Amino acid sequence: MMKKRALLSVSDKTGAVEFGRALTELGFELVSTGGTYQALEKAGVPVTAVSDVTGFPEIMDGRVKTLHPKIHGGILARPIPAHLQVAEELGIGLIDVVAVNLYPFRETIAKEGISREDAVEQIDIGGPAMVRAAAKNHERVAVIVEPSDYAAVVAELRENGIISREIKERLAAKAFRHTAEYDACIAEYLGA
Repeated sequence: MMKKRALLSVSDKTGAVEFGRALTELGFELVSTGGTYQALEKAGVPVTAVSDVTGFPEIMDGRVKTLHPKIHGGILARPIPAHLQVAEELGIGLIDVVAVNLYPFRETIAKEGISREDAVEQIDIGGPAMVRAAAKNHERVAVIVEPSDYAAVVAELRENGIISREIKERLAAKAFRHTAEYDACIAEYLGA
């Protein structure tokens, strides 16, 4: 049986270390990026950097780090023989839980005197792509966009050893609302 994997990449780090620790206690391998990786590592939670998974460094001031087949293939692979065979042939480890919250665009533009350039840098690209991929594949992947959902996911895993279809569907719907609201805020800002 393959080890379960979770990808954590969060701007809002509320509860992330505790969530990561709980997942590792439940047998998950953690994969993470930038500041989330540093927070987990500093807290002594075993974690693997995304760049170690992809074999490719974060580039362009962190703009490109998770946009890679070894990440998106791991999220999007369905539990069918053809997908699992391709994943195995290409060395793509499946990702079962995706915990991502997006760069704080709304909070950034609410600041007094923020430049358009600084605002644009807070437009998340990889985060929404991972959130949408995980939500699309909610049959197999649980996607978490709010720290308030960590406890329910951990409780479900402790009690049942799996995350129910109902919880995955609820989380997927929340994830699509989250990215839609995020994009609407950006569109409104750029159209102003």
